[in-house]
Amino acid sequence: MSELKENLKTEIPGPKAKKMIERREKYVARGVFNVVPSFIERAKDALITDVDGNTFIDFASGLATVNVGHSRKEIIEALGEQIEKYLHTCFHVFMYEPYVRLAEKLAEITPGNFPKKTVLVNSGAEAVENAIKVARYYTKRKAVVTFEHAFHGRTLIGMTLTSKIRPYKFGFGPFAPEVYRMPYAYPYRCSFGSEYSNCAEASLDHFKSFFKTHMDPEEIAAVIIEPVTGEGGFIVPPPEFLPGIAKICKEHGIVFIVDEVQTGFGRTGEMFAVNHYNLEPDIITMGKSIAAGLPLGAVTGRAEILDASDVGSLGGTFGGNPLSCIAALQAIEIIQRRGFMEHARKVGKIINERLKNMHEEYNIVGDARGLGAMAAIELVRDRATKEPAKEETAEVIKESYKNGLVILKAGVYDNVIRLLVPLIITEELLNRGLDILENAVGKVDK
Repeated sequence: MSELKENLKTEIPGPKAKKMIERREKYVARGVFNVVPSFIERAKDALITDVDGNTFIDFASGLATVNVGHSRKEIIEALGEQIEKYLHTCFHVFMYEPYVRLAEKLAEITPGNFPKKTVLVNSGAEAVENAIKVARYYTKRKAVVTFEHAFHGRTLIGMTLTSKIRPYKFGFGPFAPEVYRMPYAYPYRCSFGSEYSNCAEASLDHFKSFFKTHMDPEEIAAVIIEPVTGEGGFIVPPPEFLPGIAKICKEHGIVFIVDEVQTGFGRTGEMFAVNHYNLEPDIITMGKSIAAGLPLGAVTGRAEILDASDVGSLGGTFGGNPLSCIAALQAIEIIQRRGFMEHARKVGKIINERLKNMHEEYNIVGDARGLGAMAAIELVRDRATKEPAKEETAEVIKESYKNGLVILKAGVYDNVIRLLVPLIITEELLNRGLDILENAVGKVDK
């Protein structure tokens, strides 16, 4: 296959980036991971330019934070107006209208025809922590059920809920108590050896048996689940799985928490991934693209659950910072515009068709999967044994950024290439990026 390069002027990293990397290695903690060995100078829409003038197609979206694209003009203008007024007062000290307006908007756009309330925080991980807190307070129960391949953050409860050991959990224990883990319906690697059509049923049956062998449902406060796993490998469960979990929760008075931090705000072709299943979670946690790149997390849920705990029990100094609220309101308005979601769905269709073709063309691609523009390929050394191709995945990522494309890995075996393109990307740029990816996959295929 021919070399496909974007507007690259130097090798990666370039001379300016190399000097900055020296400073980074001297002053930044070793545990902070980086994908591309370079430094950004500016970004616009779906393109990133580094300090050496190299331009990359962005298939990472700042780790799913800029679904509406980099540096949207209307968001920048709205932030400028807000900066002229005030930067921060802390909502607990002196209230401001953007916080309330965003809470009102989230009550409107999240699924569920019932009264809802919101608490705003700084990140998706904080949203998860607070969702578990309010669920425990409301139910007066302590146990929480999470799933294999889950990722819910790096804070104490978030890290405890997370399934992958290295690098997220190793050496950081002890973890929070009363957290239990169930198999996720992972059709390509079903825990029960079932085919795709039976994986959901087998997973749900195992969940029900858990009530007899591990924990009575009357002691479980909440079940928290990603409708499509994020860091865990973009696993799309069979369509019966999430509704089955929701039904179990409803039968036993368990708070059903859906983590939409990575799946939310148009990523899967709907505002939220649970909209595909017509589900109404008791609580939704949000983050990442909620504020177009500014730090913000949100917990939105049934009013009686969010109102259960005492005054002063929820919040934080910077939670719901006014700049982040303004960015979120603008981002939601953009997503709700006529044509935005239609384009996002078209982007998802193009991506999934191309990944399916790669699966047919290259033996190293063991599985191609996706829901909307949340799509991935899982690389294996042998299709029969499904041995994870970890080193080859790292090589695909390296080969891609060397040719002007930013992509990310995922999965507990580090063998999944996940795509998180800005949803406003043009078809021409999208296909150029997919060409670079295919070129890289072809080079490592054996």
